[in-house]
Parts: sequence; C-alpha cells; structure tokens
Amino acid sequence: MTSFDEQRLIQLTRDGDYDAFNRLVVEYQDAVFGVVLRMVRNRATAEDITQDTFISAFRKISSYRGGIFRAWLFRIAKNSSLDHLRKIARRGETSIDEDIVYFSETVKDDSQDPEADALNAELARLIEHCMGGLSDDHRFAMVMIDVEGYQYDEAADAIGVSIGTVKSRLNRARARMRDCVQQDRELLPVSMRLYDKEN
Repeated sequence: MTSFDEQRLIQLTRDGDYDAFNRLVVEYQDAVFGVVLRMVRNRATAEDITQDTFISAFRKISSYRGGIFRAWLFRIAKNSSLDHLRKIARRGETSIDEDIVYFSETVKDDSQDPEADALNAELARLIEHCMGGLSDDHRFAMVMIDVEGYQYDEAADAIGVSIGTVKSRLNRARARMRDCVQQDRELLPVSMRLYDKEN
C-alpha cells in the first residue's frame, strides 16, 4: 500500500495491525493536536490529550461506524478536552503563565513593523480572553469552523449534533465574541470597530 487508503487502514487496524494504525496517526495527529491546543491552551496538556485520543481510538476502532473518520477522532478529542477543562474548573486551577499558548503564537505573522506586531499580540490576547469566556460548546464550534476552517458537516459530526445546532452555536459564539472584542475597540482595525450612535 503506497497511497493513503483510509478505509483499508481502518480495516487493518480493526484486525490488530499496529502499523496501519500508525499511518492513521501520522495522517491526523497534527489536525487533532491543533484543535485540542485551541481548547486547552496548554501545549503539554494538548500533547497528552492528543496521545490519549489515539490510544482511545485504537481501543474503540470497532465502534467506528463510517462517516468522516477525522471527525470521529475530533469527537474523542473534544470529550477528552472537555473532561480536562471541567477537572480544572472543579479544582479552581489556572495554567502556569509560561505554559499558556496564546492565539498570536499559532498565527504566522510576516510583519516587519514592531508597533504593528505589538498591537497584533494585544489583539490576539484579547481574542483569547474573549474565547475563554465562551461556553465549551460554543468555543469548540468556533475553533472547528472559524479557527481551523473545517466544514459544518465535519464539525457537526465531531461535536455529535446537527448542522443546524452547529450553526446556531457558532452564531451565538460570534455575537458574544463581537461584543467582547468591542470593549477594546482601539485594538481593532478601523473597519471592524462599532460605534455608539452618538459618536
């Protein structure tokens, strides 16, 4: 097998072929890690959850019933991420500052303007703060679609809800994000600033 044949690899994995599963891991680990990192904002934790996702996927491969395989992996990763976030919330923990991964660190910036770089970094932190204020369900929908760029059907499959529910969650998330970032309008490009009627 020289080309990537997902369904064949899944079947071989069901038969206990570790090499076949390793090829699936290589194909999808970056995508899973990217989504998890946006959710938990901690690189070491995201690496652990990504690894656990694939271990769990291998054990549960017999329960995969077709559809978008990557979305099935995302669903496992989402559940693990939410479990982690709930444990942190119950214990009242916060991430150690140096372990936090900010939005600005995961977006390539080719700017040569130090002032623009500083403003972009501040805006990225504002976006991160506002995303942190979203419910887990709303944040996951936004991460999947607006940040990572997946289609509605894949996001719906990953979340385990209808496309209509994903769209509804995303619309609410976007509205809350818009309201939140408008609190620091000076960080936004002029075209994105909303002003009160009297201004």
